[in-house]
Amino acid sequence: MYLYNISFSANHRNNHCIQMVASLACLVGNSLSTHINKVNIHKDINERHIFFSWRHSSLKRASKTILVKASLDQREHEGRRGFLKLLNLTVGLPALLGSAKAYADEQGVSSSKMSYSRFLEYLDKDRVKKVDLYENGTIAIVEAVSPELGNRVQRVRVQLPGLSQELLQKFRQKNIDFAAHNAQEESDSLFSNLIGNLAVPIIVIGGLFLLSRRSSGGTGGPGGSGFPFAFGKSKAKFQVEPNTGVTFDDVAGVDEAKQDFVEVVEFLKKPERFTAIGARIPKGVLLVGPPGTGKTLLAKAIAGEAGVPFFSISGSEFVEMFVGIGASRVRDLFKKAKENAPCIVFVDEIDAVGRQRGTGIGGGNDEREQTLNQLLTEMDGFEGNTGIIVIAATNRADILDSALLRPGRFDRQVSVDVPDIRGRTEILKVHGSNKKFDANVSLEVVAMRTPGFSGADLANLLNEAAILTGRRGKTEISSKEIDDSIDRIVAGMEGTVMIDGKSKNLVAYHEVGHAICGTLTPGHDPVQKVTLVPRGQARGLTWFIPSDDPTLISKQQLFARIVGGLGGRAAEEIIFGEPEVTTGAAGDLQQITSLAKQMVITFGMSDIGPWSLMDGSGQNADVIMRMMARNSMSEKLAEDIDFAIKRLSDEAYEIALKHIRNNREAIDKIVEVLLEKETITGDEFRTLLSEFVEIPPENVVSSSTPSPVSV
Repeated sequence: MYLYNISFSANHRNNHCIQMVASLACLVGNSLSTHINKVNIHKDINERHIFFSWRHSSLKRASKTILVKASLDQREHEGRRGFLKLLNLTVGLPALLGSAKAYADEQGVSSSKMSYSRFLEYLDKDRVKKVDLYENGTIAIVEAVSPELGNRVQRVRVQLPGLSQELLQKFRQKNIDFAAHNAQEESDSLFSNLIGNLAVPIIVIGGLFLLSRRSSGGTGGPGGSGFPFAFGKSKAKFQVEPNTGVTFDDVAGVDEAKQDFVEVVEFLKKPERFTAIGARIPKGVLLVGPPGTGKTLLAKAIAGEAGVPFFSISGSEFVEMFVGIGASRVRDLFKKAKENAPCIVFVDEIDAVGRQRGTGIGGGNDEREQTLNQLLTEMDGFEGNTGIIVIAATNRADILDSALLRPGRFDRQVSVDVPDIRGRTEILKVHGSNKKFDANVSLEVVAMRTPGFSGADLANLLNEAAILTGRRGKTEISSKEIDDSIDRIVAGMEGTVMIDGKSKNLVAYHEVGHAICGTLTPGHDPVQKVTLVPRGQARGLTWFIPSDDPTLISKQQLFARIVGGLGGRAAEEIIFGEPEVTTGAAGDLQQITSLAKQMVITFGMSDIGPWSLMDGSGQNADVIMRMMARNSMSEKLAEDIDFAIKRLSDEAYEIALKHIRNNREAIDKIVEVLLEKETITGDEFRTLLSEFVEIPPENVVSSSTPSPVSV
């Protein structure tokens, strides 16, 4: 019960009115409290029924589900009860006080009083406009013009000695509006005005109460049950029997990573098989790899295969704007996990909360660091977390705190890298199982055409090809749709082909220059196709594909790529003259400069020697640390590096110019065919070029290798 003390200056009858207001306030508080008690009693009965049902149940998993649900319901109603208490105090009291005050003002029960003599003075000076008589003429509520208030009308209360005929006669002489109010009139007016003034706050309180009951969001933020008392509750999604729809059969291209998790699942299903020989279950597994390689997909597969309770949460969901919320949510998450052990806790994008400590602006007082400290304690602190396996995923393992990565917290670090050609083939088979392909489509060729593609990229590729097939009115995906989809993903949307003219002619020579210099330089990747169809910002494109996955790249291959990249600018200079070179080579120059710099600084492939000349500590750190990091080199060494980079570029450009000068006839012929067809394949290009010059043996595409041109 909530009692509101309301005090006004009024007579006995008006005090009776105020008591009614206070009584109604108590009634509202009682009704809300009684409703809560009924809910709690009903819930208590249900919980007892649930408890007895659990004791007589033979299904262990069902009993665990019931207990978890009862615990969550109890927390939910405790939060709602606290919410209603706060609501009554913050909303109900001001609303009821305001309503009573409005009612009192409306009835003329004002704290302003006027003496009887001053009232007669105002009456003689014609300042009285209206008089309402109460209590058999002993109380008057007077509307009078007050000179102290700038001649504004003021309502005041006057205590009369009695209602005399002389006073009534004077009211008539002055044409004053006066009226006497009996007890029945006053009672009816009290009731109607009271109900009218209390209607709005009651509706507001009732509406908020219903919203709090119907809200089914998370328990840890606005909109959740128990707000604002549930900020510290974990937002993790909990599934007793996970139904992700993903199994290990749906995971392809990452066989090594999958094998590690198959062992974890086996440990959860048959722990005695490992504990019999003294093995200990891994406490944590960290998935590391670029975006789109299947880290979250692996976690879904584990949830679908393990058959144990599964908690999933994002690293960014721990920290809020309030201090201490992150650590509280970590404690709540592991408390729930311990109640449901053995279980799996999956934290996606853990770098949001697990970044190295001491690197932020706030230092040790950073809220994120307090959350990380709590996470470290829960994973392997004094109490331990037996039966809980923590799986986390990140693509920034280099910035994680070293204490988080040690054995005992994350015992295993599983690398999930971009797949090789065999892995890409397996991934394409998985994602293409529900699609219709033309008979000439070879997924092995598509895999060869897509080096560096992640699993997400390959899934998107086949989806784009299917959309393009439907747009063109076909019923099966052909090699043409797959090829166009690859071009769209890598280079952008297809544009309108340029009309014949000098610009189109220059672009044709530029692209053929790339193809000529790349093909004639030993160690370069073979040409896949040359096209004048614009895509994105490029007016034309020359595609090269590696014959195998470039896991290790030699110095010869890197230098050949620099020569091929400079072939476009060399063709412009030789064919049209140095004054006619264009800005079309801007992107090429950026790429070859970056590649030459890496050869000198990172790979040690220059005359300076096999040194790594850049301090690696600042390369992968935060922005502030990168700004503070100092390169481990002197000014003389920095000058030598610049000279070595320029020498590599100059040597490559001289070779490119030589290729263009020595093969002018072949270039003119290939450009003529390209202008006519607008796109030529790699096989067509090599056939035309071989009529004029011999192609280096290492750059000839093997006949046993499926040609990517058929894609």
